[in-house]
Amino acid sequence: MWLLLIFIVVPIVEIGLFIQVGGAIGLWPTLAIVILTAIAGTALMRAQGIMTLKRLQNSLSDGTNPADPMAQGAMILVAGVLLLTPGFFTDGLGFALLLPPVRTMLIRWAASRIRTGGFTFTASTMGGGQSPKRPPQGSQTIDGDYSVLDDDDTQPPENPSGRVNR
Repeated sequence: MWLLLIFIVVPIVEIGLFIQVGGAIGLWPTLAIVILTAIAGTALMRAQGIMTLKRLQNSLSDGTNPADPMAQGAMILVAGVLLLTPGFFTDGLGFALLLPPVRTMLIRWAASRIRTGGFTFTASTMGGGQSPKRPPQGSQTIDGDYSVLDDDDTQPPENPSGRVNR
């Protein structure tokens, strides 16, 4: 329902603003403003996107939570789409989303509305280290031998121990 309302209201607001601004300053200045806001918005979006990508890379390399830079990056992407959409209302929303305090406020608002269940995370070491998760008591280790068979082999080769590998 909300999406349908947005697709109906936003174009009506944009058409009204085009008529008002075009009537006040004329056709060509109105079109120039729309094109200049798209160019300026794209440049701002690119600069902030690069900074947010660096923050995301730093959080991943530091092992900290990358949720905030990812949410910031998603909002910058939405801002870019709004800025590339012709219109004054969408440009205003796009420029507002390029302001870090506005993005932070929206992320906090959205986070307060999202409920999550409980999660349990276990850490493991990489590079052959001992994992903190131990096998259960009484577990058995199964040792075995194998050999690779070619398609033309009909019988598997025998081991020196006399056992047949299958």
